[in-house]
Amino acid sequence: MSHPGGPANGSHRSGHPVVFSILIIPFGASSGFVTVALAYLCTKRGLTVQDGAGLVALAILPHVWKFFWSPIADTTLSRRRWYLIANSIVGLGMFAVAAVPLGPATLHLIQLIVLLTSTAATFVGFATEAFMAHLTPESDRGRVSGWFQAGNLGGSGLGGGFGLWLLSTLPAGWETGLIMGGLMLACNLALMLLPDVPAESQGASIGVAVRNLGQDLWQVIWSRNGFICAVLCFVPVGTGAASSVLAQAEVAAHWGAGASEVGLAQGYLAGLLSMAGCIVGGYGCNRWGARPAYVGYGLIMAGVALAMAFMPATRAVYLGGSMVYSFATGLTYAAFTAFVLEAIGTGNAATKYNGFASLSNAPIWYMGLLLAAIYTRFGPRNMLVAEAACAVGGVLVFAGAVGLSRMRRPAATAAGA
Repeated sequence: MSHPGGPANGSHRSGHPVVFSILIIPFGASSGFVTVALAYLCTKRGLTVQDGAGLVALAILPHVWKFFWSPIADTTLSRRRWYLIANSIVGLGMFAVAAVPLGPATLHLIQLIVLLTSTAATFVGFATEAFMAHLTPESDRGRVSGWFQAGNLGGSGLGGGFGLWLLSTLPAGWETGLIMGGLMLACNLALMLLPDVPAESQGASIGVAVRNLGQDLWQVIWSRNGFICAVLCFVPVGTGAASSVLAQAEVAAHWGAGASEVGLAQGYLAGLLSMAGCIVGGYGCNRWGARPAYVGYGLIMAGVALAMAFMPATRAVYLGGSMVYSFATGLTYAAFTAFVLEAIGTGNAATKYNGFASLSNAPIWYMGLLLAAIYTRFGPRNMLVAEAACAVGGVLVFAGAVGLSRMRRPAATAAGA
């Protein structure tokens, strides 16, 4: 999901941060369409739970590795141009993935479309994150982070819940694709409310641009904040990965839930509640600090998973547990953006933000596959217990990293003296 070690330039205010919510919607919607709508339909269309988890993992994969191509967005075209190009591809990709009937015979084609669409979505993220890093004053980071992630998770709910309803209701998949693609393209209008942000090292040679980028990255990576931030990104805390497994028809059936409950709990209401969680979480970060808030929010999510595991397997538990889980996911996503904003600077914003975002997407990716495998072998209750256990273990690893950084800091000071 690029930001500051120094304050953003506050002279170019972008108005209300809801603008960033709108711009990031296609990023979230393209993911939600796969992780909820297609994931639910997989076992309905002759595919297995692990086929569905594999499709979800493929949608996440570009977000794990996007750091390696994020410099392209920082050093070439302006952010507005990148957004327009990338979002046009996302809109076409969502049309295509909806128009192709899902089934064993078309799985490989859909996998290719999903991969290309998800890769384009990374550039939507690069552009939006760079706008946010350059146009947000330091004092407003928590609030902007909350609204930004509200658009991301709200978009995921739109793509998941609304997309599933359309696929289940409309007679032809291309009709769903036309509606979803059109909604994505409509988000381009929000660009009219922002000043453009030019490429870094504009007018410089490629060699100079790469050297400036490398120097900027090096400073962030070797800072204490950068080290702690990297550890917190990689540990499996606050991933929200169980949602994509809970959205699959076979898994939801354990609680007696069908398409309407999945569309509600993992789509519409999930989007609204995660958006509310983002906004609340952003203000919480301003009050308690981003890193402590992120750890606390992650433990709340673990508690929700445990409660859902040991309560009766009813539709009410599925709906209630999924909705509280979505709210907790919003809390953690807002805290993620806030603590990354604390660790990076405005220069080469997309690259630095997405270095951390790639790390943070790694646990979402591997936890989705791990939880699907645990479900297949040990059932849904043990899957949720495993997620909670991984979160607690991740918090302990993070605590150890903070202690290590404090030990290194006096040593570095002594060496400098």
